[in-house]
Amino acid sequence: MIRTHYCGKINTSDVGQIIEIYGWVNRKRNHGGVIFLDIRDIRGIVQVVINPDNKDFSLAETIRNEFVLKISGLVIARDKGLSNPKLVSGEIEIKAQNIEILNTSKPTPFQINAINTSEEIRLRYRYLDLRNNAMQKRLHLRSRVTHYIRKFMDKHDFLDIETPFLTKATPEGARDYLVPSRTHPGKFFALPQSPQLFKQLLMMSGFERYYQIVKCFRDEDLRADRQPEFTQLDIETSFMNENEIMTIMERMTRGLFKSVINVDLGNKFPTITYEDAMEKYGLDCPDIRIPIQIISIDKLMKNVDFKVFSKPANNSNSRVAALKISGGASISRKNIDKYTKYVGIYGAKGLAYIKLNKNGPTSPILKFLDDEITNKIIEITGAKTGDIIFFGADKTKIVNESLGNLREKIAKDLNLFDTQWAPIWVVDFPMFGINDNGSLNATHHPFTAPIVDKETLKQTAKTAFSRAYDLVINGSEIGGGSIRIHQVEMQKTVLKLLGISNQEAQDKFGFLLDALEYGCPPHGGMAFGLDRLVMIMTGTDNIRDVIAFPKTQTATCLLTDAPANVPKKLLRELNVKISLPKKN
Repeated sequence: MIRTHYCGKINTSDVGQIIEIYGWVNRKRNHGGVIFLDIRDIRGIVQVVINPDNKDFSLAETIRNEFVLKISGLVIARDKGLSNPKLVSGEIEIKAQNIEILNTSKPTPFQINAINTSEEIRLRYRYLDLRNNAMQKRLHLRSRVTHYIRKFMDKHDFLDIETPFLTKATPEGARDYLVPSRTHPGKFFALPQSPQLFKQLLMMSGFERYYQIVKCFRDEDLRADRQPEFTQLDIETSFMNENEIMTIMERMTRGLFKSVINVDLGNKFPTITYEDAMEKYGLDCPDIRIPIQIISIDKLMKNVDFKVFSKPANNSNSRVAALKISGGASISRKNIDKYTKYVGIYGAKGLAYIKLNKNGPTSPILKFLDDEITNKIIEITGAKTGDIIFFGADKTKIVNESLGNLREKIAKDLNLFDTQWAPIWVVDFPMFGINDNGSLNATHHPFTAPIVDKETLKQTAKTAFSRAYDLVINGSEIGGGSIRIHQVEMQKTVLKLLGISNQEAQDKFGFLLDALEYGCPPHGGMAFGLDRLVMIMTGTDNIRDVIAFPKTQTATCLLTDAPANVPKKLLRELNVKISLPKKN
């Protein structure tokens, strides 16, 4: 016989049949001389019973967890009261007739479905960790996500076109991974941070609608939702403006959530400007499930004697803001100290607060504020007895990041969410950011089109908006895009404003600048972080949980022990010489 059934698909309709299954031993139990095996395959688990009169009983006694077995037997109904409602196969069991051990297993370094195994051990033995039921479900869901995306893209006339992995280093906001060329000594390829320039070239080639589910690479400092190699859904279209692109991408996202996890994201995603997002939420990826906003109190603080507040209130590059937490007066001093340390990560020098207790407001800072100012703060924030007000007073960037992240941390700690899912579009991003030395940097990338014409852009570069848009769900940016520059003079203007000389522009982007002069259509696109999207849909907060073979936060692979040394002979062939930093 060959496999006739998957373990997780067997049910009462199969009672009376002789079947054959393959799988791993998930669990073994010996009850009064009768052996029970839970057999696991890709579809689930089924219980097998081996009676003492079975010819393979002595063989069954040698079986341990994770042995690979082939079993044939009779499907029978379980005795009354012994069913397992958690399993599809919970009302039946297989009475074994023949057992064959296809492979044995050493004792595993951890229990496959244990929830307290360290991540280091899980990643070192990833092939075992992937047998875990939770990991199996996440990767199955990921497969359904990509399947839906491909169907949607095909239905809307997008072509799946591959772009190169070995390409040229271009400024994308992070460091490139470089690949030495053996045939061109001293020269290097770069692994793509995104297919950005190639997908623009495809628009110039007349394909009009392109997509690709593609690996990208960034050599940057990592965190829980980032990886050095990641997967994105890459999209580009011609002859569509930002509203049209956002509409079709919203339709795809809404359908994806409904189809894969049965979540209704609503008929129309709300939109917020970048400026309003920073003013109200402190971050450009706001989690609007949290009914708390940051409130500016600069005007109120300009003339107070408390220099900690009045100094930034009178500085155009600084900000004084308040964050009211309803019911937050119950937050202990110990937790306030914890939050003070937390905002220090973002540069905040401290965390002032006022608690509103039954006997009135209390705070170490009240001695620096008169009653009138205190009452006005309470009035502006709408605080009531039982609430707490936190304050940020520093450079605008520090206040926004510290209070914005504090808002989300407290909401998570106190479960202050008023809905489960909250998508939002963020638009009207500034065209450029301003460095400490006054020079400009591209907020998204240097190929994003500004809202204004090139002459106006030259005069208003520091305040101009771009035609960019981000899609945020539950405080995570899952996708971002823009209308691109399709005229060569505008592209040259943007590069010049970024401090890139004509020669440097020609060296790095000459092929793009040339292509723009051959009838380039207006075009734009978007890229979704597929790993992050699946992470949100599965409810985990660690991106490594939705990638089959991820890297650690130090960009290493514990399974294969990469990166690793290579033979000196290979380095010589590549004309590469290693010069390590001296140890302290």
